[in-house]
Amino acid sequence: MTLSLYNSLTKQKEEFTPIHDHEVSLYACGPTVYHYAHIGNLRTYVFEDILRRALRFNGYKVKHVMNITDVGHLTDDADDGEDKMEKGSQREGKTAWEIAEFYTDAFKHDIALLDILEPSIWAKATDHIDEQIVLVQTLLDKGFAYQTNEGIYFDTTKVKDYGKLVDLHKQELQAGARVDLGEKKNPHDFALWKFTKEEESRQMEWDAFFKKGFPGWHVECSAMSMKYLGDHFDIHCGGIDHKPVHHTNEIAQTEAATGKKPWVNVWMHGEWLIVDEGKMSKSTGDFITLQTLVEKGYDPLAYRYYLLQAHYRKQINFSFEALDAAAQGLKKLRQHVNKLTPSTNVDPHIRELFNNAINDDLNTPEALAILWTAIKEGSIDLNMLVEFDKVLGLHLHQPEKDIGISEDIQTLVDARAQARTDKNWADSDKLRDEIFAKGYIVEDTADGQKVFAK
Repeated sequence: MTLSLYNSLTKQKEEFTPIHDHEVSLYACGPTVYHYAHIGNLRTYVFEDILRRALRFNGYKVKHVMNITDVGHLTDDADDGEDKMEKGSQREGKTAWEIAEFYTDAFKHDIALLDILEPSIWAKATDHIDEQIVLVQTLLDKGFAYQTNEGIYFDTTKVKDYGKLVDLHKQELQAGARVDLGEKKNPHDFALWKFTKEEESRQMEWDAFFKKGFPGWHVECSAMSMKYLGDHFDIHCGGIDHKPVHHTNEIAQTEAATGKKPWVNVWMHGEWLIVDEGKMSKSTGDFITLQTLVEKGYDPLAYRYYLLQAHYRKQINFSFEALDAAAQGLKKLRQHVNKLTPSTNVDPHIRELFNNAINDDLNTPEALAILWTAIKEGSIDLNMLVEFDKVLGLHLHQPEKDIGISEDIQTLVDARAQARTDKNWADSDKLRDEIFAKGYIVEDTADGQKVFAK
């Protein structure tokens, strides 16, 4: 099988060849844990999960690193505005550290409900401050960075191919024309390390460069990916919104520090999920969470199925009508699947078609169409279906059986059911998290609560 992936850097589909035989190094930009992930954010993680599953399907061992941004991400995604963690702290009257822990747990709960595989390594920004300081110092020593009263900035004019990911050389800016430079030398220069202002009171700051300060958002991903994957690895993923600023700056600072090009062989980006022709925004509070869908009675995997019906590089417009159709489609698919049995009378051509679809830049809509056709024609058996579902992650084969939960888990499940009857959502969420911590996932469906082992 030949796996082809679209490379955002070269802007074309390419046959994937790993740096090391049978092993793939994969870095994915994780959440900024100042609020719940919304369903648009989660679309990116579903796409990355399909990628990881497809790599395993092709026989590769995958080392998957995902960061947790718990410091340094400012509200405008660049160098201005308030730190998002401090903003979350003010919003909820909790410490920034408590905010980070709560929303990290919430994110992990969401991806479990969507059957997204956890990364091999979770890398939290605040656990890697030393590595970030070393990277900033390296850039200073090599002449790629300079210090101002505000912080330490990367000098983008020192990199000839700066912005190659998004062709920034075609979008030249005149200094001061559209950008408030402050003490920056050039419009595109970005903060590697920000100094705490005298009037600021920060909860997350460190002593470095003879002042108190905190890292910029971009530097964390470079430092942590190099720590765990080295200074040359296979694939870097993220949402389409990361291309013009975050990923562009990651490339510049890392290749400047190491002197090696390319830093990453393949860059992959998932497109927007939009609602009423606009993107969801956590900063304005205008967003839908996975828990919103769950409380409305949707199986979280119906949302995953909805996403897989579109290619990851195409925008899709979310509506509850479309989600209703996906939920019905998934229900019917499972009903067909549960009638399947192992058989020797299958069409091996179906496996080839499915493999080709997945290996054509993760073409999940085509893969689902092939699966539906095979089921209707009776040319697939249960064993082949289970094999395909290792890529799709839809729990397609769900025979009714007792999962054998213990009495204490059942007590928690019953208590949660009562809390939901009483519309005590706070207790319901607390009990859900307690059940999750004990190794089980509770899904709220139209037929009531369903419990699955993690």
